[in-house]
Amino acid sequence: MPTTDDKEYLVTLFEYAPVALWEQDFSQIKKLFEEIRAQGVKSLEAHLVLYPEFIDQCMSQIRVVDVNRKTVAMLKADSKQHLISNLDRVFRDGMRHHFRDELQALWKGEVEWSGVGINYTLDGEPLDIILHWRILPGYESNWERVLITIENITERRQAEQRLHNLFEASPISLWEEDYSAIKLYFETLRAEGVSDLKEYLNDHPEVVLHCAGLIKVLDVNQRTLELFGAHSKEHLLANLSRIFRDEMELHFAHELIDLWNGIHAYEREGINYSLNGEPINILLNFRIMPGHERDFGWVLVSVQDITARKKAEDYLQYLGTHDVMTGLFNRAYFEDILQKLEINRVDPTSVIVIDLNYLKKTNDTLGHQAGDKLIRRLAEVLMAAFKEGQMVARIGGDEFSIILPGADESETNEHIKQIQVLVEINNKYYREPLLSISVGAAVSRPGMSLEKVIQLADDAMYRNKAEYRHRRRDDDLFFANNT
Repeated sequence: MPTTDDKEYLVTLFEYAPVALWEQDFSQIKKLFEEIRAQGVKSLEAHLVLYPEFIDQCMSQIRVVDVNRKTVAMLKADSKQHLISNLDRVFRDGMRHHFRDELQALWKGEVEWSGVGINYTLDGEPLDIILHWRILPGYESNWERVLITIENITERRQAEQRLHNLFEASPISLWEEDYSAIKLYFETLRAEGVSDLKEYLNDHPEVVLHCAGLIKVLDVNQRTLELFGAHSKEHLLANLSRIFRDEMELHFAHELIDLWNGIHAYEREGINYSLNGEPINILLNFRIMPGHERDFGWVLVSVQDITARKKAEDYLQYLGTHDVMTGLFNRAYFEDILQKLEINRVDPTSVIVIDLNYLKKTNDTLGHQAGDKLIRRLAEVLMAAFKEGQMVARIGGDEFSIILPGADESETNEHIKQIQVLVEINNKYYREPLLSISVGAAVSRPGMSLEKVIQLADDAMYRNKAEYRHRRRDDDLFFANNT
């Protein structure tokens, strides 16, 4: 049996404990439960739906036996009596949410409960709390003594809220993800003897999509919804397969290989898709958060939309390799490709050189706009005659060249015939001036440089141009003599 000294010691421990302690009596709540059970209530949850005021009725039946000094200070009361006489200002409003859960625990016969909730100081300030109660031994049948601890976590919750606000309002897309299932899958593969994931993925490409399906998205911010055109987080998460597809497999495979090799942070470019199907060029920054290197349980991914930048880069690259007027490759790119082809020679390689007839005369008589139109018309013909990506270039004002690796003389002549047919068709659809060209071609032989092939094709083009001019003079004389 405790002595007087023991009791005084226990009272002192209670009074000066560094946490808020309450001694409460729930016996009247127990009686309310017995009354509704006698009325046939089987489910407290269903009863509360029908009679939500029952929560307030139970709250009003809490009797506070004692509180310690920490409780008085935390709730900004002048004294214990001041606090106990104003419990209705402490137990109200937001407290109803967690008290509902407490009642459910009591209804099920549980003798202890823990959870987060809200109490209020006597000056009306809400406090975020962690609350734990335990029906003391010997009082399980009547609930007359319940010990309650309350920890004030308001500052912590405010800090968490600030961090959440920073996450939510970030100007770049942020994703919180859980990669722990991928970590477990890696361990399974290692146990099966896999040592090189890159080689394994080459043999089993389906594993990339399998791993993508193991990612658990914990949260995304508002910018993410805007970037991908989702109207809610639920909408986004239900349609991830429409965002992560096609080209995404390639850069995700690199991510998996990095993770396998112990690289826990990296940055790379890739492509995602908005929910309306538009591709989005992204810069992805991936980081396993500190403390989760062993389990991959918390990953932060940031996604920046670099579509505009990529378009600008592509446009600058286009300007560096293409002729703006015609859309064909330019001379600089033509010469660069020529050097690369010379290093990796393929024989035969054919070169076709084309020159516009009467461009200067057109410019002088009809103006430069008419001359530019002829240049663009010839470009249309060449685009129609050759496949996209073949080396068709405008290398001067009125001179065009085509390189055909692997093409022999017969195939080259077929290309020239096709060009001439398309020129005739083009002239049927445009008014004057007439589109007229001179063409020359040459085919490489072993030991012959491509520069020499171009020179031979150029010479052939000039012979063709001379023949054309000679024919035109003969035609002019014939018509003059017969008029």
